[in-house]
Amino acid sequence: MAEILVLYYSRHGATAELARQVARGAESVTGARARLRTVPAVSPTTVAAEPSVPAEGAPYATHDDLRSCDGLVLGSPTRFGNMAAPLKYFLDGTSSLWLNGGLDRKPAGVFTSTGSMHGGQESTLLTMMVPLLHHGMYLVGLPFTAEGMNRTRTGGTPYGASHLASKPGPDGTRLSVDERELARLLGRRVAELAVAVRASRP
Repeated sequence: MAEILVLYYSRHGATAELARQVARGAESVTGARARLRTVPAVSPTTVAAEPSVPAEGAPYATHDDLRSCDGLVLGSPTRFGNMAAPLKYFLDGTSSLWLNGGLDRKPAGVFTSTGSMHGGQESTLLTMMVPLLHHGMYLVGLPFTAEGMNRTRTGGTPYGASHLASKPGPDGTRLSVDERELARLLGRRVAELAVAVRASRP
């Protein structure tokens, strides 16, 4: 089975809901299964204060999760047009994987959520791709042939799945029909490529 790692950071729940939809899309592909993982918040003090196991939701990711996956889908809320610090901190620690090519030629995609229409969705997705390119990963986006791309009035970009929170709080985590469809499509596309790449290796 090709394992698709859906790795995300979520503060208010919208990115986590996108991650669940991405995982559903990945698991719709024969020969693929998804693994949901998150990262801890970055402590503002010099000593980490996060527990080793989260109180709820997905377990924390390790570099072994990255090493063993066949495909990666990375998600983060938008922070001034860039990924959130906890996810960036986790990726900054992957130099050993970069040195030995641990992620080379694995498919990858990205997704994000934001609280405003022009809050930097696309720049966040593009900057999330940069470390994946340095790792030699194959990047997967969303085509305009997808019906949801032409219908959506909220999230959805060619660079990856996205969500526009219509209001703060729990209601803001509710994905539109198109956002759910496009998140599942991203997971499916990454999984299809991961299955094909895995099958082609000796």
